[in-house]
Amino acid sequence: MNPATALLRAFRLLSSLALACCALAFGGSGAAAPPAGTATAPVYVIPLKGAVSPASASFILRGMARAREAGAQLVVLEMDTPGGLDASMREIIQAILASPVPVASYVYPGGARAASAGTYILYASHIAAMAPGTNLGAATPVQVGIGGPHNPESRPGARPASAPASEPATGDTMARKQMHDASAYIRGLAQLRGRNAEWAERAVRESVSLSADEALAQRVVDLVAPDLPSLLRQADGRKLAAAGGRVSALHTANAPVVTLEPDWRNRFLAVITEPSVALLLMMIGIYGLIFEFSTPGMVVPGIAGAICLLVALFALHMLPVNYAGLALVALGIGCMVAELFLPTFGALGVGGIIAFAFGAVMLIDTDVPGFGVPLPMVAAMSALSAVFVFGMSAMLVRSRQRPVVSGADTLIGARGELVDDLREEGWATLRGETWRVRSATPLARGTPVVVTARHGLVLEVVAAGSAALAPPPTSQPTPDKGA
Repeated sequence: MNPATALLRAFRLLSSLALACCALAFGGSGAAAPPAGTATAPVYVIPLKGAVSPASASFILRGMARAREAGAQLVVLEMDTPGGLDASMREIIQAILASPVPVASYVYPGGARAASAGTYILYASHIAAMAPGTNLGAATPVQVGIGGPHNPESRPGARPASAPASEPATGDTMARKQMHDASAYIRGLAQLRGRNAEWAERAVRESVSLSADEALAQRVVDLVAPDLPSLLRQADGRKLAAAGGRVSALHTANAPVVTLEPDWRNRFLAVITEPSVALLLMMIGIYGLIFEFSTPGMVVPGIAGAICLLVALFALHMLPVNYAGLALVALGIGCMVAELFLPTFGALGVGGIIAFAFGAVMLIDTDVPGFGVPLPMVAAMSALSAVFVFGMSAMLVRSRQRPVVSGADTLIGARGELVDDLREEGWATLRGETWRVRSATPLARGTPVVVTARHGLVLEVVAAGSAALAPPPTSQPTPDKGA
């Protein structure tokens, strides 16, 4: 065989083998890959830490919207919450039930809890998971809805939260309605997700709780996972029905994870919706506006007060506010400020402090953990207000007792000297100025005088000594000075 021909055949064989290897490599990888849109779809993680509030509800809803726009295959709510407001909880649950992206609620890390409102959110989620060492339950409604009554345990004659629902306190109709409403709500969520409805009702009616292993054994949760990668591996391959009847299979074992963190807007909302901060902002705002109105032209107190008051009103609009408490707070601050301008000898100040303290205690109309103004803060703010009001009042009293150092009133009591003889009106020098003066008795030139009153540009004076000018003689002629 010709060497050239043999070399050509060898080159063709090597080229064929190379092409076959490439085809096998690309073909094998394509055959092993899951369907498009599942393997590369990310998993979004949204933390829910602390009380369920308007700020956390807004953050979760915006995070779920971002996950939907990004084509995420799963949203994981990492929860560690003692509960929260009913309105915010229902807002989150409605978003979960209407979400086209499945939601997994994960009580994490170890030592975390999903109490009260967290239990409802866990039951509403497509996947319920817990980390070892966590717990859930104690879902008895403290207050359902804004403006409702306080915790039934706090009223005389009310039954304990652990008592069966068949033995309610006599006449406690609203508490019974709240209990039945909450029981029906969580039972409906349990039936929707195929979880233990009997224990869910016990969590509401008897405030019972479960650990992670007990919750898994009683079909309260679906998974127990020590960390997020373990949760995603266990969820891999599950088929979940989201909103609209859409059934999706999860491929989360190796899916990219995107963790959302609260932005400045959510952090700001979380700060101002803290009841203590809202009360402080309202107090600063009212003080600033009152000082601006009492001393026009200062500008800074007015602008700062208006901003603080508007922010406080926005925050209070999102919180369960008792309007009687809000009115008492405003009345108390108004009385304390009025004490600075009216001679009430402390009556307005004391009344204002009492009204402010009672209003601050009543301001937030809920006993939900994490909400309400702490009593030590109420006492501290009342004490600071008292020190400020009575300190300013003392300064004003001392300033009124000081002699006047400027203005027209400083001429009263001033001493001067007549520059000519004075019978009805004349001239006198006072503090280096020449004033027209008037006296009820004739006075001689050079007589020291004291100002007793002022009438426009004319001063009333009296002699400082006894050098009064005698009336001129009428029977003898006046001596001729030129003789």
